[in-house]
Amino acid sequence: MLNKTCLAIVIASSLTLGGCYSSDEIKSAVEVELRIMETSDLHANIMDYNYYTSRVDNTIGLARTASLIKQARLEVKNSVLVDNGDLLQGSPMGDYIAHTFQANNQLIDTHPAYKAMNTLDYAVGNIGNHEFNYGLDFLDQATAAANFPYISANVYCEIDNCFRDVKAGEPLFKPYIITEQEVIDNQGAKHTIKIGYIGFVPPQIKVWDKQNLDGKVIAKGIVESAERYVPKMKDQGADVIIAIPHSGIGSSENPANMNAENATWALTTVAGIDAIMFGHSHSVFPSAQFSDVAKVNIETGTINGVAAVMPGRWGDNLGIIDLTLRQEEGKWRVSNSLSQARPIFIKETDKVAGFSVNPDKEIHTKVASDHQATLDYVNAPIGKSSADMYSFLSLVQDDPTVQIVSNAQIDAVTKAAAKIDTLKHLPVLSAAAPFKAGGRHRTSSDADSYVQVAAGELSYKNAADLYLYPNTLVAVKVTGKQVKDWLECSANQFNQIDPNSAASQSLINWGTHRTYNFDVIDGVNYKIDVTQPNKFDGDCAVVNADANRIVELSYTDDSGTIFKGEEFANKSFLIATNNFRAFGNKFAGTGADYIAMELPDTNREALTQYITQLSELNGEVDPSANNNWQFKTIESNTKLDIRFETQDSPLADAFIKLNQQRPMTKLEADNIVSGFAIYSIDLSIDLN
Repeated sequence: MLNKTCLAIVIASSLTLGGCYSSDEIKSAVEVELRIMETSDLHANIMDYNYYTSRVDNTIGLARTASLIKQARLEVKNSVLVDNGDLLQGSPMGDYIAHTFQANNQLIDTHPAYKAMNTLDYAVGNIGNHEFNYGLDFLDQATAAANFPYISANVYCEIDNCFRDVKAGEPLFKPYIITEQEVIDNQGAKHTIKIGYIGFVPPQIKVWDKQNLDGKVIAKGIVESAERYVPKMKDQGADVIIAIPHSGIGSSENPANMNAENATWALTTVAGIDAIMFGHSHSVFPSAQFSDVAKVNIETGTINGVAAVMPGRWGDNLGIIDLTLRQEEGKWRVSNSLSQARPIFIKETDKVAGFSVNPDKEIHTKVASDHQATLDYVNAPIGKSSADMYSFLSLVQDDPTVQIVSNAQIDAVTKAAAKIDTLKHLPVLSAAAPFKAGGRHRTSSDADSYVQVAAGELSYKNAADLYLYPNTLVAVKVTGKQVKDWLECSANQFNQIDPNSAASQSLINWGTHRTYNFDVIDGVNYKIDVTQPNKFDGDCAVVNADANRIVELSYTDDSGTIFKGEEFANKSFLIATNNFRAFGNKFAGTGADYIAMELPDTNREALTQYITQLSELNGEVDPSANNNWQFKTIESNTKLDIRFETQDSPLADAFIKLNQQRPMTKLEADNIVSGFAIYSIDLSIDLN
């Protein structure tokens, strides 16, 4: 029969991973408390500063995360710090450094990310997918300045010397490292434990950065790479193995997908891994967001019993895992764990006392010159706009922030296609999405994630606000049928509305469709019938082959001839888009087989050139939406209550009042994420 102590341990097995011990054994056991800290998805947000709004931002920045790191170190005897990747791209500071690299064909100084990180005693860094955005030479020169090692277990050279002096078939970076760490146990004695670190990146880098990586590197699956190397790490004496996948939580239903982008759940099934510091999807784990995921414990922060943490993005959280290591027969094993994501900022509400972490002055000093150079760079004038460009309504009606990007893409591709006999006769369309439309809608800082470019003089920072990523311009050749299916997948952005229900219904699908996948295709006209079911899910997999949300789809040529139905379906088009979308093989008409042109310019450069060109020609550029898409009016005898969320601010209120195409009313509502407001939208009034 189990004694009471043993029985209690069995009952508390979700918190304690060990077996059954007597009270004397527990008191005499040698245990070490090891804290593992993680930063991830910093995206070159080193300063606590918003370059788009030109003001200090206490919700972001490694400068503030650093203060949490130093505080968290003081709380424990034993700690290590890791970075998960997506470090070098994503903010105007990152753009500025890349710009100087391209202008000089080399980095003229240490990347500011490493000026900051080299003060914080990182144990190891992992490579994220955005590290490849500026090419392998940039990655080489940037990471050479880090005073900590880099790892990546699933990216290999395809040819000799693709990266540094790496030979074909060898990994770009060491797949893993094992370091000896001196620790102090619960009785004050010192020990040396061997900590193994292994890193991963989504194999989709070969698609997302094809222009930089094609013919140069091979990317293998995350789980297969873990299964290859983790046993070797054990054989080489690793006492604790920490996996650092730049990969979201992924599916508990299909963990066997070897090429999965988000594979953390599957990684927890690989024997030998003790803790997982993950990232990529910009979410926070543990949190209520993941409470319904199978075999997840959000109280202790485990997945399949393995300790795990994901610290959001842009430095807004520090990931912390506290492991209890018990020594048994000369070996260490994890007997307990607790994970948390510690925020740098919490907004004060009626229910919560707010706070803000102070920035680390040393980091401010280290990157002061880069900060000033970034300010000079982003404030350089490029033109003038005749109207405000705010994305507060970009998910519910045609929008100026998407329109101006589409106009620029159509202009650039049309000019390029005119020089190619096989393409110059094809109509040019554009696919563009709202990159900043409320983030993940999960935190108060997400509510700041809207494009906010006022009418008047424009600078580079405004172009960077309008087009967030360093994608390159690509055109695909498609049929009208593929245009329709492309839009059908995009329409997964909306929940299905019941036209016979008087209950409140949420219009926006925040759960499974990312706003950057809500492509608006310009150059055609169409309506979206949200009373119909979706044909595709958020990954463009067919869920209902007979569904038909895209209606009244047509194209009008220069002579006024209208193409619709079968004539439209059989017609050929060029769609101007970005390399991420064009090579993604997700939306209909994408993938390598459909590529018609790859332009050398980034989409942001095309946008900047378009603004400058029109401003010089006309004195200003007009970003006004042409309203080529709208919702199909819902005919119903029931008074409908359809709702959507957007930023809660006087600026948003004024913009919505002035620009709403359909009647919209701001509602008083509880249980809304701080910083967001709820509006009702009347879809019963025909706009035609």
